[in-house]
Amino acid sequence: MKSVFHSKLRTFYLLWSTQGLSQLGSSMTNFALALWLYEKTGSALQTAFLAICSYTPYVLMSIFAGALSDRWNKKRIMLASDACAAATTVLVLVLLRSELLRPAHLYILSAVNGLMNTIQRPASDVAMTLIVPREEYQKTSGMRSFSNSLVTILHPVLATTVFAFAGIFGVILIDLGTFFVAFCVLLFLIKLPDIARSEEEGNRTKSLIASSKEGLRYLKRNPMILYLILFLSGVNLVASAFDAALPAYILPRENGGQRILGLVASFAGIATLLGSMAVTILPKPKNRIKVIVGTMFFSLTIENFLLALTDEPVLWCAGQILGWFVVPIMGANLDVILRTTIPVSMQGRVYACRNSLQFFTIPVGFFLGGFLVDQVFEPLVAADQGAGLASSLFGSAKGSGAGMLIFLLGITGACICLFFGSILKRFRFVEQIE
Repeated sequence: MKSVFHSKLRTFYLLWSTQGLSQLGSSMTNFALALWLYEKTGSALQTAFLAICSYTPYVLMSIFAGALSDRWNKKRIMLASDACAAATTVLVLVLLRSELLRPAHLYILSAVNGLMNTIQRPASDVAMTLIVPREEYQKTSGMRSFSNSLVTILHPVLATTVFAFAGIFGVILIDLGTFFVAFCVLLFLIKLPDIARSEEEGNRTKSLIASSKEGLRYLKRNPMILYLILFLSGVNLVASAFDAALPAYILPRENGGQRILGLVASFAGIATLLGSMAVTILPKPKNRIKVIVGTMFFSLTIENFLLALTDEPVLWCAGQILGWFVVPIMGANLDVILRTTIPVSMQGRVYACRNSLQFFTIPVGFFLGGFLVDQVFEPLVAADQGAGLASSLFGSAKGSGAGMLIFLLGITGACICLFFGSILKRFRFVEQIE
């Protein structure tokens, strides 16, 4: 029985492991470049612009990327996107070598990488659907969360270690090495099952705009999925503003700095790793929608309040563990709902529409988080001069304004969960296994 199981998922294991390795290399480079940019500018907003530039093309072009994914060869899309992303990394290396790298260069290259990710993401999602049996969706979703968690744990530690011994050039060379491995495996060893020829030909005869509109019409006809996407859009707004504020909260503090920021980020990865392991063994819940809303309510409140109202790195790490442990559980339940509800021939278009609607709030959140830290809350706490309520709760040193924002984001997240929870309780997902 075990050998049968492994044969069914052999292609998934191969693709999952090598793509995860490449993701680790890319994350190491992104972490090192973000630190480089913060050291150069000292601004939370300018550092957040890296993420803004990365996500903006993702939001704007996702609908069209899904239509392209449904009509083009999935494997070729993934290969071409990976190759273009690697080329931008090589360009960063060249600019660093020649001492010409500037923040503006990173913004442009982040936008190019975001565009490549936009094109690749729907194709990759459909590819996973094609190579995984339906009864294994929850398990494989947990495994994908597991690899993402490992990346979150390892990339800050590995990036800072390699940076100390070999500089940023060493980090980038590792990134390119992991890309080469993943690219070769995908090119030579991965074969994706074909979608029915009639479905592919039907997609190709439609215009790009008409195909894209079909994804939006599907969501309109399926309000349960639409409301889930809008709910997670609100969650992403809060989470991305938190991510923008976190470096400004930890880096300036006497008990903070780069090492502590990397440690706190690693504990988020440890938590998602544990949550991913839990997903693979947990029984199917009776109400997947309730699990999605409940886990996000717990995550957005506990983590934000614990980080904002405490001044000890060990408690910051505890907040990360409590907040991130439930994220893979949410993701696995959402993944099952989407993959079992949306027809495979429509998934590229629907996933692309989902990406635009669910993730457009991420660049907005990063901008708001960086702007509010730099222009509102840090000046507000500084003007308080340690005499008011804000200073008594969050302190008066640099970084305290970011802590105040993190606390308010926790309240905002709770309100979003309560609002959409009242809407989504009208729906019930009935799971059908072939």
